[in-house]
Amino acid sequence: MNIDGQTQIIAHIGYPTGAFKAPLIYNPYFESMRLNAAVVPMGVRQEDFTQALPCIMRLSNVRGALITMPHKISVMALLDVVSTAAAIAGSCNAVFRQEDGTLHGDMFDGVGFIRGLAAKGCSLVGARALVVGSGGVGSAIAASLAAAGVAHLALFDTIDAAAQALALRLLRHYPALAVTTGNRDPDGFDIVVNATPLGMGQDDPMPVDVARLAPGTYVGDVVMAQEMTAFLAAASQRGCKVQVGTDMLFEQIPAYLAYFGYPVATVDQLRALARIHD
Repeated sequence: MNIDGQTQIIAHIGYPTGAFKAPLIYNPYFESMRLNAAVVPMGVRQEDFTQALPCIMRLSNVRGALITMPHKISVMALLDVVSTAAAIAGSCNAVFRQEDGTLHGDMFDGVGFIRGLAAKGCSLVGARALVVGSGGVGSAIAASLAAAGVAHLALFDTIDAAAQALALRLLRHYPALAVTTGNRDPDGFDIVVNATPLGMGQDDPMPVDVARLAPGTYVGDVVMAQEMTAFLAAASQRGCKVQVGTDMLFEQIPAYLAYFGYPVATVDQLRALARIHD
């Protein structure tokens, strides 16, 4: 792809940058569409972020930014407007500079997750969902499940105060939602989500008791280190429908593209063009 004086930049801000996958997905798509745009990795250390972001966003050819670790939480204090999803999650992974220069922040991890479920035929309206893990990703998924119309959302975290705080944030925006905390028994749930790092290590325990999963339950994992985690493999053996971590990654990109004002691609198009396995 050609980079010239007219190229619109989406900064991919985080540290370290070695594992960044977004440029390998977005840039081949931009090239295929002949869009003069590029996602550019920018390694910003945590101690430099507060000063760096406003400067980056003032550059005339920067359209917005993808925000990744370790800045998803600290970016919230630097934004002028945040979406409901970002407010509930307490974190943000996309920033768009509006015409008046104000910075708008949104969170798309949850959007990607529920888009993946919907594509697999999962009915979200009125469903019962269990989300294990109340950190940034778990909070984002919980926010999107609430927005999609689930009837009951159960939250579990080893730090119970984190789950309770997430429940309060959800109820502030969705007062009719039934929210419970403190129990990770998956029995009776239509959707079960592992939003913890469990599964990155070979000897990690299961996030829930797999024997309590009913066949037909939609089970998702956010771990991307390996596609079929031990948890998903065990759930699949139980007859559950599973969603791998990279599904969330690809499914959120059409929403990102729309957010930044670019033509929207299908997930199949993005997968076909991606150089993520090069």
